[in-house]
Amino acid sequence: MSVVQSVRGPIDVDKLGTTLMHEHVFVLSTEILENYPADWDEEVRVADAIDKLRKLKAVGVDTIVDPTVIGLGRYIPRIARINQEVDINIIAATGIYTYNDLPFYFHFQGPGTMFDGVEPMLQMFKKDIEEGIAGTSVKAAFLKCAIDANGMTPGVERAMRAVAQTQRATGVPVTVHTNVHNESGLLAQDVFRQEGADLSKIVIGHSGDSTDLAYLTKLAEAGSFIGMDRFGLDVLLPFEDRVNTIVELCKRGFAEKMVLSQDASCYIDWLPQEQLPLAAPKWNYTHIHDDVLPALLERGVTEAQIQTMLVDNPRRYFTPAGG
Repeated sequence: MSVVQSVRGPIDVDKLGTTLMHEHVFVLSTEILENYPADWDEEVRVADAIDKLRKLKAVGVDTIVDPTVIGLGRYIPRIARINQEVDINIIAATGIYTYNDLPFYFHFQGPGTMFDGVEPMLQMFKKDIEEGIAGTSVKAAFLKCAIDANGMTPGVERAMRAVAQTQRATGVPVTVHTNVHNESGLLAQDVFRQEGADLSKIVIGHSGDSTDLAYLTKLAEAGSFIGMDRFGLDVLLPFEDRVNTIVELCKRGFAEKMVLSQDASCYIDWLPQEQLPLAAPKWNYTHIHDDVLPALLERGVTEAQIQTMLVDNPRRYFTPAGG
């Protein structure tokens, strides 16, 4: 039996069920929150998260994969508390999220810095995977890094190589935040290939922001999953374009290379809360089940292909090589 670590402990990968592969519970700016907490009420936010996750479970979702790492406000004790009240699997991550520089913690230690030495990220990531996160028993089941409009900056590359090396050492899969406008998914694949990592265990996140079928085909043919994972963010790409791109890729035989999600959260402090419902009214946990799946079926995507994208592909992603 192959198992995957979740916030509630190890589970059989065959029991992941319907899985959304890129959803956050919270996205928080930790230092701002700790020093200027006026907009945060812990009990209100926890209760709201429990309610939203219960509603997600009620539409048939069994698992969410939460790529919240350093740079996004990861705080596992809060997530564990919420998960005690909701019968849903939450899969936690380790890694570093930056579009440019690394946190100053890394500027003077590690390879090529003033004091040189081994890469501290490697030990951090491995500890999260093998021992548990921040003194808890919750183990990370996958890795996360990012590359965005700035491209392969030195900080981004260092974090990405540390993630790639950890993937090679531990075998756990990876999700990479990418920007489709500079085709940075291909840059990420190049780095992982150079490091000897397994491209078939990587989700190229936010690929669904593109309608460029040639670009998306390159990513999939290189072996990676492509994340069609920002449904609800119509301000970045309209709903119809997102749906029609999946329809066409399914026609071309790529259902086995796509995973679905919304990149939603219960609360994100990056955005003005009063304007968010106006800017992205459909950006929530149930948009895929409420609106996306019916639209896909109407356009000819089969139930079997939906099963592949929501159940089979997440299971393959988390099944260890040779498992």
